[in-house]
Amino acid sequence: MNYLSNQELKKIKGGFSVWAVLGIAAIISFLAGVISGYVNPQECGGE
Repeated sequence: MNYLSNQELKKIKGGFSVWAVLGIAAIISFLAGVISGYVNPQECGGE
């Protein structure tokens, strides 16, 4: 088993960034809205 120093650990790339998580959440929210609008359409306007 090899032990890594702190500098070596900081050089490791991988995982999700904050922007990737926010992008995935935005896509899921958009698709949920599209599906909701298709399944349960409502008229535009307030009254």
